[in-house]
Amino acid sequence: MSEVSSLTGRLLVATPALADPNFDRAVVLLLDHDEEGSLGVVLNRPTPVGVADILESWAALAGEPGVVFQGGPVSLDSALGVAVVPGEGREKAGSAAAGDGPLGWRRVHGAIGLVDLEAPPELLAAALGSLRIFAGYAGWGPGQLEDELVEGAWYVVESEPGDVSSPDPSQLWRAVLRRQRNELAMVATYPDDPSLN
Repeated sequence: MSEVSSLTGRLLVATPALADPNFDRAVVLLLDHDEEGSLGVVLNRPTPVGVADILESWAALAGEPGVVFQGGPVSLDSALGVAVVPGEGREKAGSAAAGDGPLGWRRVHGAIGLVDLEAPPELLAAALGSLRIFAGYAGWGPGQLEDELVEGAWYVVESEPGDVSSPDPSQLWRAVLRRQRNELAMVATYPDDPSLN
C-alpha cells in the first residue's frame, strides 16, 4: 500500500456535488487520518440537546451554543470532546511536559485537541479556550476517504482554531470557503437549492 499523507487537523468541506445527506454542506475536522482509515467530527450540526442534559459536569465549559453537536453518523451513543487550548497549551500549568498541553487533553493539530471526558472538568477548566461536545463521528475505512477525494466529494482546506467553536455553525460552510484564496471562495455563493437559480 502506498503511504498516505496525513490530513489530520485539516477540514473536509463538502462539495455541492456530494449527494450523501449526512454530509450536505458539512465541515468535518479530521481528528485522525492514516493508512488504517480516517475519523473526524462534523463541526456544523448542532442538535437541540443541551450539553447539561448528557454531560452536566462539562456544561459550564462548553461554548455557545451550549448544545451537543452531531459529529457524524457513526456511534451516535458515544461522546467526543474537542477543545482549543490557547497558546497551543505550551505554557499552561499542569502540562505533562512542555508542549504536551494540560492533563486530560491530547493535541490533534496545533491548539486543537481531544478532551478526556472521563477526567474531572476542573483539571482542564483553566486551560480550555473553547469546548464542543460531539455525539458520534464520521469514519472512513482504509482508502475510502482518498477515493471520495478523487471523486471530488470534498475540498481539503486548513483548519483554524475558531472553526471548532464557531458561534454560528449554520454559516460555517460558507465562512470556511469564503476565506480561501482561490476559486473555492466563489463556491461559498453556491445556492442552497440550485434548481431555484
